[in-house]
Amino acid sequence: MKRLLLPVSLLALALRRQVSPRYDLTGKRVLVTGGSRGLGLTLARELAGRGARLALLARDAEELETAAAELRSRGTEVLVLAADVRAGTQLEDALAEAVRHFGGLDVLVNVAGVIQAGPQANLLLEDYQEAMDINFYAPLRAMQAARSELRRSRGRILNVASVGGKAGIPHLASYSASKFALVGLGQVWRAELAAEGVGVTTACPGLMQTGSARNATFKGRRRTEYALFATLDNLPGLSLRAHEAARRMIDALERGDAEPVIGGPARFLSLAQTLAPQLTADLMALSVRFLPGRGEDDGRQPGRELESALTRSNPLKRRSETDLNELQS
Repeated sequence: MKRLLLPVSLLALALRRQVSPRYDLTGKRVLVTGGSRGLGLTLARELAGRGARLALLARDAEELETAAAELRSRGTEVLVLAADVRAGTQLEDALAEAVRHFGGLDVLVNVAGVIQAGPQANLLLEDYQEAMDINFYAPLRAMQAARSELRRSRGRILNVASVGGKAGIPHLASYSASKFALVGLGQVWRAELAAEGVGVTTACPGLMQTGSARNATFKGRRRTEYALFATLDNLPGLSLRAHEAARRMIDALERGDAEPVIGGPARFLSLAQTLAPQLTADLMALSVRFLPGRGEDDGRQPGRELESALTRSNPLKRRSETDLNELQS
């Protein structure tokens, strides 16, 4: 009988999740960091389509107003919060303003992030620090600031990490390191907040057509790095349309999933890293031979300064940049 206790208990837990009602977003008060463009804006659209009331937080007030005007035209209540997630108490103050405006908070969506691409030989300590500040510490601070309100509303947290937080990606060292940290944080917070009635979902998407390459930064052989990144980021079959990725993430939030890996290639890489870590490591090392080498200096540039005829001619890239408000920067 004792031998049956563990498998029966595990089965009961699995079945309990399957029959639990989905989290209804209708009328829910949702704060989205990084909500003015890219994936953040796509997630805001998806949330609006499910009846949520939105607070969008980002640094650029003009981008925020553009995003808010579109969402309001669809009948969505939108509060804009211009704040830098790294600066002093701006993040905490913005969250407090959202709580005052809506009378509480039901869902926190941490999307704001930074991508730095280039060989680790050209990365400086400051690059890692910036990635950790924005991709890890900002979500942590937002979660800490929102915890009491989410406990009161028995709400949800959605952290957008990356498949780069499940397997280390060459030429994305600082990004992968910060996303690994966020995945670990989500696992611990999910376990501990369950007793408080708060659900935590950590989404790990692969490549997505969000137009984000334009606003990422590049080091090493910068123009080549950008051309490669922007091409792979908009390659059919390898990358996922932003609206489809957003739909899957919000579905996972509603179901209460722990750690959904979004996209077929991302699921394959995550599974390979779990089942065959040595082989995956060897293949990653082999892939580096086909990537651009070290640059002559450690300077960096945003993608928008590195455009070429090749990157400008990509119709999927241009569509994503235009549709997701990426061209204002």
